[in-house]
Amino acid sequence: ITMAELQRPTLCCCRKVLTVPSKSCEGGRALGHCRLVDVASASNFHSFKLRHFHLDLNINFAVKRMTGWQVLELVPIHPGIQALILDTHPSLLIHSIDCKVPGASGVPDLFLPLTYRVEPFTDYGSSLNITLPAAVNRPHRAFRITIRYTTTDGPAIWWLDTELTCGQTKPLVFTQGHSVCNRSFFPCFDTPAVKSTYSATVRVPDGVTVLMSASRSVYSKQDRLFQFSMENPVPAYLVALVAGDLQHTDIGPRSRVWAEPCILTCAVSKLGGSVERCLNVAEELFGPYVWGRSVSICLNSFTQLLLLNMANSGSPFCRYDIVFLPPSFPIVAMENPCLTFIISSILESQEFLLIDVIHEIAHGWFGNAVTNATWEEMWLSEGLATYAQRRITMVAYGEAFTCLETVFRLDALHRQMRLLGDNSPVSKLQAKFEPGVNPSSLMNLFTYEKGFCFVSYLSQLCGDIKKFDTFLKAYIEQFRFSSVVAKDLLDFFLGFFPELKDSCAAQREGLEFERWLTDCGPPLCEPDLSAGGALTGPVQRLCDLWGMEPPDPHAITAFDLSTWSTFQTVLFLDRLLDRSPLPQGVMSLLSGCYSALLDQMNAEVQIRWLQIVVRNAFYPDLHRVRNFLHKHEEWAAFHMQDIVFSRCSLHLCLSSLQTSRMYTVPLYEDLCGGVMKCFAVEVFYQTQARLHPNLRKTLQQILFQTGSVSTSAAPPLLELPPSAPSPPTDPPANGAIALRDVNVSA
Repeated sequence: ITMAELQRPTLCCCRKVLTVPSKSCEGGRALGHCRLVDVASASNFHSFKLRHFHLDLNINFAVKRMTGWQVLELVPIHPGIQALILDTHPSLLIHSIDCKVPGASGVPDLFLPLTYRVEPFTDYGSSLNITLPAAVNRPHRAFRITIRYTTTDGPAIWWLDTELTCGQTKPLVFTQGHSVCNRSFFPCFDTPAVKSTYSATVRVPDGVTVLMSASRSVYSKQDRLFQFSMENPVPAYLVALVAGDLQHTDIGPRSRVWAEPCILTCAVSKLGGSVERCLNVAEELFGPYVWGRSVSICLNSFTQLLLLNMANSGSPFCRYDIVFLPPSFPIVAMENPCLTFIISSILESQEFLLIDVIHEIAHGWFGNAVTNATWEEMWLSEGLATYAQRRITMVAYGEAFTCLETVFRLDALHRQMRLLGDNSPVSKLQAKFEPGVNPSSLMNLFTYEKGFCFVSYLSQLCGDIKKFDTFLKAYIEQFRFSSVVAKDLLDFFLGFFPELKDSCAAQREGLEFERWLTDCGPPLCEPDLSAGGALTGPVQRLCDLWGMEPPDPHAITAFDLSTWSTFQTVLFLDRLLDRSPLPQGVMSLLSGCYSALLDQMNAEVQIRWLQIVVRNAFYPDLHRVRNFLHKHEEWAAFHMQDIVFSRCSLHLCLSSLQTSRMYTVPLYEDLCGGVMKCFAVEVFYQTQARLHPNLRKTLQQILFQTGSVSTSAAPPLLELPPSAPSPPTDPPANGAIALRDVNVSA
């Protein structure tokens, strides 16, 4: 797939390369005898078994650098391997590489400096080619490689100056590895096909707290040193780090919330007891939560000393923690094991926050414990996690709410389908991507919602949803801590239900498993969502009233949006957005009925109303767009550490977080896609100083068509040209505006 075939990115990406059979192997179920190829990785990961790796890093906020070393413990699989090839990135500078070869009985270990070269691979990474000495060319015998390096501002590492954090007290740095970004954090086999345990030692300035996606941690205050260990094998993209002014509050026996002090109270109050409740439901459905729990995995001597120290530290062993990050976090949430990352902007919407947290909890089983082996089959993580998320909400919050949320998401899927067309190759569950296409730049709803529909269809074939729960529990038990392809899942499914195999369920006409995986277009079938009619019915009736010519104001007033849930309101606004452009008379009536009310609602609601305003060139409400984009700027005048958190100040804090990437970019794209580009340019010049450099680059590219956005250097602030035109005060004669985008929050 070329970038020209894509209309617009969304939240996550997908990619795989080759469907192969699997077989049992040590440490779970590994891919079988056919050699797996991942065109997104330059590494020769198929030539080695990665047992473990260790990071030792020093974080320097002043120069925005992480410096240190990495040790990889490797076992050659084949004889005659002359090189180790790892994924890396131009932002990562290699200082030296050496090798430790264990000596034979009575012979001391051998330490050798190694030669290496860095070569271009794609625009999202390089290859690190390390020449290996003959002494390590012994199949099934371990050796260690030490790489000393410095990394700065690659795509995985996001440095936030003090003024870009929520509390504005200390700078903050976080990493985001999905899907192929962590090669700029540390050299690695950057493919989901490879899993290993890891440990880390991180040194930071005084007053800075470090968290990682690890099951154990210990802190030495005297040395300002944090130590971490992950005993369960994980792929490289799930290694995550955040460091800054972070505090925590326990919200359950195994979960806590981390955040900057200024938003911690709010975050805790929003989550309440929902996290532990949903973890318990998930365990009932899919088996034990294993992240942080002591499981039977053989650890090598490389980490025994570190783990012994941590075992004596009294650190909790079973954890599901959440850290809320500033609005610069580039996606909504990330399922890092033991430590979910969530954007703080979502705190304002209780229902969206709940669904996002439950989805990341579901990833503890689907995506983290059992992972798609290649990015082309991302649905094996996201589709199954979406199904699991909805099973959890059905048990915890009822079928009607679950169906409402599903209708909302499937509406978004069909909206994207209309934009991309029925033959778009990204609509396949088994997508095929050409070398050079960055998986991180490919975003679509098909991996989530089409994948969900396929899993729902498998559940329907069983005839009993609880039998399918039992199957999923067995699937996790069978493939835990391994990476799989679609054939693994479907073969295990038919083996678990032999009556379906005997009846050739995989070949039912029009619903063949192969068609689900390889056909373009919408899902072959969708689940019955009629149980949500009590919540979705009023939404559709109100939409129908607004579709009448002219609308009946008396009938419309019978629907009170202030009593609706957030998902009902956004479903209504999304469907109005689908009907745009609307007559200006209808827009005037809509504004009179709802604009003041919507101003008081959360950002998920507001962004949709403002997109309606922009796409319909409704100038009387354009000031609301300006106010929305300025809110984060206005908050910069406050010193959050001096605020006493009353109910009012909490609302003020949350309002300040609205101008994040997920709310800003869609509005700028709509403004530039229609007749309001001059207005967009003016607002950008007024607010650019408060934007994260990466977001500023993105907006500059949208506004000025500067080509692909690089993350290698911060863009300069631009001065407003004296001749820049002011936005028009009257709409153009034709009132036309482009319909370019699916709605936010996919």
